[in-house]
Order: sequence, then C-alpha cells, then structure tokens
Amino acid sequence: QTCAAVPPEVDEFELAGLEAVDSELIQVPRVARSPVTFECRLTDIHQLRTASHEPIPSWLVLGEVVKVYIDRRLLKDGVFDTANSGAILRAGGPADYFAIGDAQKFRMYRP
Repeated sequence: QTCAAVPPEVDEFELAGLEAVDSELIQVPRVARSPVTFECRLTDIHQLRTASHEPIPSWLVLGEVVKVYIDRRLLKDGVFDTANSGAILRAGGPADYFAIGDAQKFRMYRP
C-alpha cells in the first residue's frame, strides 16, 4: 500500500496501517516497527525519459542518508547480517521478488 499512486494529502501510514514515529534529523516520520530505516535528505530529482528523450510520468529521487536505524538483533559482530535479515529483493517484471536465502521467486503486485 505504501507505493500506491495517491495524492499528496493522503496519509500513507494510515493507508497501509503502519505506525509512524518522529525522525531525529529530518522533518518527516519513519515507520516505527521497521527493523531497518534510513533518514535521508533530498539531493536531486530527475524526471525519467524515453530513449527519444520524451518525458514520462516517473521520477528518480536521490537522497543522502543522514541516519540509520538497525535492530540490534540484525547485527553480527557489529555489521548488518544481510543473509539472516529476512530482506526481500526486487527481481524485475511488474511484481517479481526474491527473499534472501530462498531461491523461490514470489509475486507482490503494486496497488
């Protein structure tokens, strides 16, 4: 639900049923129960274009990470333990994903 195409006045936390918590260094909240979150400051926004340079209604948003939160249970010798984090990765197509450590592809469609 957090990637739904909704107008700016829609509260995406409410839409997705997620609890928000204040960030420390930036003005927007973050997801309270996420095991890993980043606070980022906007550095650039680029409208994407076709190969013939026609603009399309998609944007690339870039930011600088200014604070990282990681649940201590996901650290191994002080380093993020990616293999045991339960992270999922985008695998291409409109809805394809993989879980780290699991070779089975699964589908998760955007709303």
